[in-house]
Amino acid sequence: MGFLKSIFGSSEPKEEKVLPWQALTNVAQLTEIEQRSRTKTQVIFKHSTRCGISSMVMNQFVSAYEVDANLDLYYLDLLSYRDVSNEVGYKFQVMHQSPQLLIIKNGATVAHASHGAINDIDLERFA
Repeated sequence: MGFLKSIFGSSEPKEEKVLPWQALTNVAQLTEIEQRSRTKTQVIFKHSTRCGISSMVMNQFVSAYEVDANLDLYYLDLLSYRDVSNEVGYKFQVMHQSPQLLIIKNGATVAHASHGAINDIDLERFA
């Protein structure tokens, strides 16, 4: 039975990992993120809910994320909040991509990545 279990997986439900996301839904939050970044690393994950690649990258990010990381984690549904997504680019000086991860420290973007490169970023380096 072990062989079949390794092929088809267990029938036991997997415990879903829940990240401490804060919804980014308002342009005014960007000023708060900038200010908070002076004392604690801020991370913005821009996600396109209609994009399969974005969903795949997000699932990988969630699986690899260390829940106890000392940073604030924001989730931006860029299709629902296009104006916020545009302002993120202006304020933090990054060209829009999706999916995209931005790391903000001391009021500025210290690292950013898109697509598969998101999961290559070592967040512990910035915490």
